[in-house]
Amino acid sequence: MKLDKLNKLTGPLKSTAKMPLLFLGHGSPMNAIELNEFSRTWQEIGKSLPRPVAVLCVSAHWETCGTFVTAMEKPATIHDFGGFPQALFDVQYPAPGDPELALETKNIVTDTPVNFDNNWGLDHGCWSVMKHLYPDAGIPVIQLSLDYNKSPQEHYNLSMQLNTLRKKGILILGSGNIVHNLRMINWHKPGEGFDWAEEANSTLKNLILAGDHKQLINYKSLGRDIGLSVPTPEHFLPLIYTLGLKENNEEIKVINDKLVMGSISMTSFQIG
Repeated sequence: MKLDKLNKLTGPLKSTAKMPLLFLGHGSPMNAIELNEFSRTWQEIGKSLPRPVAVLCVSAHWETCGTFVTAMEKPATIHDFGGFPQALFDVQYPAPGDPELALETKNIVTDTPVNFDNNWGLDHGCWSVMKHLYPDAGIPVIQLSLDYNKSPQEHYNLSMQLNTLRKKGILILGSGNIVHNLRMINWHKPGEGFDWAEEANSTLKNLILAGDHKQLINYKSLGRDIGLSVPTPEHFLPLIYTLGLKENNEEIKVINDKLVMGSISMTSFQIG
């Protein structure tokens, strides 16, 4: 079945109906094993979307020097965190990889070299949400890394080149958080945000809904609240990839619009 879908013998993936785009605020790794308002929503999304041929995930948790795509047939489940219960470390998400999709991704990105990686696997930014979207782990998954040398504009430009994959049954998933400041976390605010985080979340959400990608790409110029909310870029950049793939007149649906622990936003978006 997989070889037929990917048209392995003749090369490029076949055209299908255009897949939606997802940016999911993944929050704590514990969301992988907890049944809560966020994970329930991910489960509902997985049931509502057309079942993809494969998933290309851009996760906040894979930063590299250069751009890489996982190319192994059996990616490992990476437990890239510490201090959590053993039950979380016991989780495995044995989705297959997709070397053919990795090759097509490498070939369609022309403005920067894309290198194959056979060591990384699936990090928790990816599998913690995939576990709820597609619990059977039957859909091939690859990850595209975040080159920490690239500017937000360069990431946006790179993402635009991936658009043809949407029309070949590939679900492109960005996994991060639009407000993410671990140093400011307040464990006494489990279901709310600081005033500055709420304000930043609202500002960013409104810019996304307005289609103002220029200001979002230049988020560092948006003031103190955004500066506190995005102190480092890695959790914000998966959103930039999602926005770079949006086509004109595509509807944006806001999902899980809530802050937790003071300084983490679960706010998420489905496009198309």
